[in-house]
Amino acid sequence: MHAPKRVGLVLHPRRDSREAVAAVLEWTARHGAAVVGLPDEVGRIDGVLEEVAAEDLTGCDLLVSLGGDGTMLRALRLSQPSGVPVLGVNLGRLGFLAEVDVPDLAAALVEIDAGRHTVETRVAVQVDFAGGTAFAFNDVALVRHPGNPVAAVEVRVAGQPFVRYAADAVVVATPTGSTAYSFSAGGPIVSPRAEGLLIIPVAPHSTFNRAVFLSAGEPVGLDLLSRSGRLAVEVDGLLAGEVLPGESVEIFLCARAGQVIRLGGTTFYQRARRKLRLADPAELDDVDGLRTG
Repeated sequence: MHAPKRVGLVLHPRRDSREAVAAVLEWTARHGAAVVGLPDEVGRIDGVLEEVAAEDLTGCDLLVSLGGDGTMLRALRLSQPSGVPVLGVNLGRLGFLAEVDVPDLAAALVEIDAGRHTVETRVAVQVDFAGGTAFAFNDVALVRHPGNPVAAVEVRVAGQPFVRYAADAVVVATPTGSTAYSFSAGGPIVSPRAEGLLIIPVAPHSTFNRAVFLSAGEPVGLDLLSRSGRLAVEVDGLLAGEVLPGESVEIFLCARAGQVIRLGGTTFYQRARRKLRLADPAELDDVDGLRTG
């Protein structure tokens, strides 16, 4: 990546980001680069940044996300449609998307200067429904409203009916989102480098209750059956609207929609192993006990 001329900051709404902001400002000062932020965020860091509208962040050379995975997802959405590279800085718990912790940020920026980094692409999904259009980097979920009938949804692939689900929710996840809502519903872990869509029911009431993984080139439609309740449309965990029985949601995979900076400190599999406790020592001890007992 060439020396930045314009860097945008995306801040967590509550966490203290002053130490991280200071490291970024020191780095950008060496390059003579401008630093910009959103109007409702720059006031929380003593007004040292230039205020710009959200759509103007796409003109930056780099976006730095200061927060957790939620902030990183918002930064990726703000990077559209130009796909500005995003560096994730973790201000809290270990996340899958954030690349560095605050104490390591200054050294990470030096590594970027030296070219010792990679830029990985991430897929997104575009969701079209009666209430509008939205983009997600993790997942789109059709969720039952409390007190309403279950989500009764027919999945259409490349224009052809495929499977039907009756569930509390139906989640369509990207590979990046396979460790989020989908994982909590029992879905598989998918490499973020894969290109495709994962569909999984949450608390299914139907005979067929398995997840399916579809190719990137296969458009997906979700048709609400007549017996379905009205469903909320959630995009990366945020409410985007609702759909009614008889309506449809069209979902398209957008390949190479986002870019994230990677420094090689940890791999996706190392982060997944640690955060999801895929090799919990206590569980391994129990297995050893069974073998020897």
